[in-house]
Amino acid sequence: MIKPIRLAWLVLVACWRPQTVIAQRVPSIQEKTVMRTADGAVTVRATRITEAIRLDGRLDEQVYSAIPPIDEWFQQEPHEGSPATERTEAWIMFDDRNIYISARCWDSHPEREVANEMRRDSTNIIQNESFTIIFDTFHDRRNGTFFQTNSLGALRDAMSTDESNQNNDWNTIWDVRTQRTNQGWTVEFVIPFKSLRYGQGKQQTWGINLRRIIGWKTEWVFLSTPPAYLGNPSILAVSKAATLIGLEVPETRKMVEIKPYAISGLRTDLAAKEPFANKGDKHFGADVKYGITKSLTLDLTYNTDFAQVEDDTQQVNLTRFNLQFPERREFFLEGQGLFAFGNTRTIGGGGGSTNTPVLFFSRRIGLNNGRPVPIAGGGRLTGRAGAYSIGLLNIQSKTDLPSASNATNFSVLRVRRNILRRSNVGVLYTRRMETGRGVAPPGETFGVDGLYSLSTAFNINGYYARTKTAGFQGDDHSHLVSFDYGDDRYGLQAQNLAVGADFNPQTGFLRRTDFKRNFVQARFSPRPSRNHWKSIRRFVYSANVEYIENNAGRLDFREQEGLFAIEMLNGDQFNLDYTRDYEFIPKAFEISRAVYVPVGGYTYNNFLASYTLGTRRSLSGNVSYQEGQLYNGTKRSIGLSSGRLKMSSQLAVEPTISFNVVDLPYGQFTTSVISARTTFTLNPRTFVSALTQYASGSRTFSTNARLRWEYRPASELFVVYSDGRDTTLKGYPALVNRAFIVKINRLLRF
Repeated sequence: MIKPIRLAWLVLVACWRPQTVIAQRVPSIQEKTVMRTADGAVTVRATRITEAIRLDGRLDEQVYSAIPPIDEWFQQEPHEGSPATERTEAWIMFDDRNIYISARCWDSHPEREVANEMRRDSTNIIQNESFTIIFDTFHDRRNGTFFQTNSLGALRDAMSTDESNQNNDWNTIWDVRTQRTNQGWTVEFVIPFKSLRYGQGKQQTWGINLRRIIGWKTEWVFLSTPPAYLGNPSILAVSKAATLIGLEVPETRKMVEIKPYAISGLRTDLAAKEPFANKGDKHFGADVKYGITKSLTLDLTYNTDFAQVEDDTQQVNLTRFNLQFPERREFFLEGQGLFAFGNTRTIGGGGGSTNTPVLFFSRRIGLNNGRPVPIAGGGRLTGRAGAYSIGLLNIQSKTDLPSASNATNFSVLRVRRNILRRSNVGVLYTRRMETGRGVAPPGETFGVDGLYSLSTAFNINGYYARTKTAGFQGDDHSHLVSFDYGDDRYGLQAQNLAVGADFNPQTGFLRRTDFKRNFVQARFSPRPSRNHWKSIRRFVYSANVEYIENNAGRLDFREQEGLFAIEMLNGDQFNLDYTRDYEFIPKAFEISRAVYVPVGGYTYNNFLASYTLGTRRSLSGNVSYQEGQLYNGTKRSIGLSSGRLKMSSQLAVEPTISFNVVDLPYGQFTTSVISARTTFTLNPRTFVSALTQYASGSRTFSTNARLRWEYRPASELFVVYSDGRDTTLKGYPALVNRAFIVKINRLLRF
């Protein structure tokens, strides 16, 4: 007989589970490829193969008949939870070098397939017949590595942090092939293990999700279906992904990549302090990537160059604040999500305010006064060490007379630790110091942030930060507290943000200073019955109030907004938006040439109507009309944004138009920005594009033409021509700057 004390001990041991055990149950499966449990958990098994897949997209190897496929798929849209209406079969395999994902996408009407995008990394792929993979390689249910193609074989990859902060400009080595048939289409992915970061140990357990989009039906089906309210980025919700078992990675081996480049060109700059024309330019440099461990990577750069970067897209600015442009330079893109501070965006949430300070903004490195600044070199360490995510960066820029820049050193330290099931805490430190003689003391920023996430729909986050700047002795702190609840039908967001008058993040971006902001938004978004509203996905009713005052208590800005939207099943959307604003202007500013807005308080009402044509259409984009008041006057605006005219699967024109007619008591003016990007894609790895832009506010006309040929994975040839012209003179616009550049690089992987 078992004694009572011993029996109690045995029961306790049997029932006890360590707190670190992942909440989602992983069933034990032996022969089955897929196991689904009553509570919705999905587990899939990867199969080892002895011979590499011949990458041609045909799926004619013997393994496809020997290995049972993944053939149960469920809809997210249009009927959440229902079985897929078209058959899909998928396989997950691996060998000593690569992981392979293959799929056979059956289609009852292949002639209706939507396939109109072949360009590398284009977001338009999402509206095509497409197939997507996301790996959660650390199985932390927070971060993912994303690979996508369409039936034309286009390539798109990205990284996501905390189920959001998607970095679409990140690229790695992988390949894909597709074949279109009279029964649908087939696809084969090959992804080297060296292209992924993961934890220690030969036996691995990852998170994985697979998604097929049937474009002509606007049907989205998943291996493990995330909630429909998460919308387009729902694939990033790796907390809802399946569990991948049976995977074995290569034995520990150091990964080394060397990417040298050579560049030559001619430059003209007639606006520099010392103007020059047709100045020859040639140099070389290199980037080195070293895998310290499977999850920790060291990047080094020497004589960094960013010649392949396109011009920034012009924007109309009718405010007194600076505009923020995105980072596009390759070296700063990997690990970008790790350096994000404040957790200001979460999947399914309402997002952060444009007034929220960005404590580290990499465009402050190597760019000044709108001009590039030479970078001597630097390094970056990113990755995982146990429970910690680590980011270290140090960059040294050179003295540059055209941009009026002194040699400067930039340092950044970021550490974050995952806690509980979905939450984290972290710290950030940045330092900017001019390294010449007689320079001022360094500018420093210190911050701590945290996220408490109960689910994808419920998040509380915030931060506290301070800066240290020579000569600034006042209020130098900033804080944010944000509550965000957003499910399919209801949403509620509340934020409190404060920025001191002397808060000065010198390696960041600050749109507004000396203010306190309170914001509340409520949303109701019912999904109508399909029997009565067959073409409508959902209605959205939203209202918000924003209140900003300075730290002395003066009201600087107040906005009351109401929004009504209709989201269509075909990807279209209709919006009606009404706002009533109050703004105090503390200092007169020039809104247009010789037109100044005086000091004072202004109240105005605005009405905006817009219609978004889904990207599956031959002509897509957002068409808008706005009418209302501005600074005791009136403003009327029409615009076309995110426009795309598909000429063929290889040729597309992307127009953008913004036209504003402003009538103020202090003057009348019109502003316009007209641009068009024309792209011809020869194949998924080669394209030619030209971006032409005219901006009436700055009276400039610019052209940027670029050939990008990826002649082997991650090895590229760029040919770039750009010029900027002043349109104030009569006749043909006068040349201000011009460049013709040829660059080639080659990736060597060991």
